Amino acid sequence: ALQMAQNAHDLGVQDLVVEVDQAYWRIVSLQQRKQLAQSYFALVEKLHSDVSELVKEGMATKADELSVKVKVNEARLALIQVDNGLSISRMLLCQLCGLPMDSPVQVEEGDSTVTATTATVGHDVQAAFAQRPELRSLTLASQIAKENVKIARSAFLPNVMLTGGYVASSPSVFNGFENKLKGSWNVGVAVTVPIFTSGERTYKMRKAEENAQSMELKIAETREKIELQVNQCHQKVQEASQRLTAAESSRNEADENLRYAQEGLREGVIPVSDVLVAQTAWLAARSECVQARVDLRIARLYLDKATGAIGIPTAKTN
Repeated sequence: ALQMAQNAHDLGVQDLVVEVDQAYWRIVSLQQRKQLAQSYFALVEKLHSDVSELVKEGMATKADELSVKVKVNEARLALIQVDNGLSISRMLLCQLCGLPMDSPVQVEEGDSTVTATTATVGHDVQAAFAQRPELRSLTLASQIAKENVKIARSAFLPNVMLTGGYVASSPSVFNGFENKLKGSWNVGVAVTVPIFTSGERTYKMRKAEENAQSMELKIAETREKIELQVNQCHQKVQEASQRLTAAESSRNEADENLRYAQEGLREGVIPVSDVLVAQTAWLAARSECVQARVDLRIARLYLDKATGAIGIPTAKTN
């Protein structure tokens, strides 16, 4: 029972680690989105300045300038929204860590390159079978159920009791009332055999056996679910890795497209609307890249949770 309680504690710690990591990477994502929003705001402001000069020279229309102005306002609003989301996410992380809500939180983004896990599915499944606290608890519960079967079976067996003692008295009564300390030994054996209990022993025996069988089936079902969960997490990691690769490729193409659009606008061969489309595509591609990178980290976090690989601090016991 003590080991089962420890496993329940370990499971709670793992759940807490997952919640804290999710809140942490949400802050990292929002910080990157804030930087991206600031860069986009600088882009559209620069475009607004350029278009204003083109309008003065008669190379752009007032409608073009108003379209860019709308994009500037949208970029300013997006920056405000990111700031609000970042503030709330920091408060959530402080709450999970047991810190005051207004505590300053500084997070490190870490290495920008994220690679998928190289472990095989079979290896991770076996690791999950060995490390998952839920499976360890069920195994202990199954052992308890098997011991209960032995206890129920003992009701069919006779109870044998051995008694013994020594009685001494002074004066002694063995030779009249001799003024000496003398005594005697006594040994006894008692045997009780249950004969008729109205089927109570049989009922308890069957109930204990059914409980033991039920625990074995539950362990088998849990192992199947764990294997399915590990496979799903592996697929999500691979999917997130492929999505990140595609997002990085799209980001590079969007950067190049934006550069060509800006040069074309300066040369007067590309309209303002095409530049706005290129800037929107640049923002979407970089946003997708940020989200894909965080999604890969979260997917790997859930894979670690599924395999039981999340570190559990060693508890000190008295």
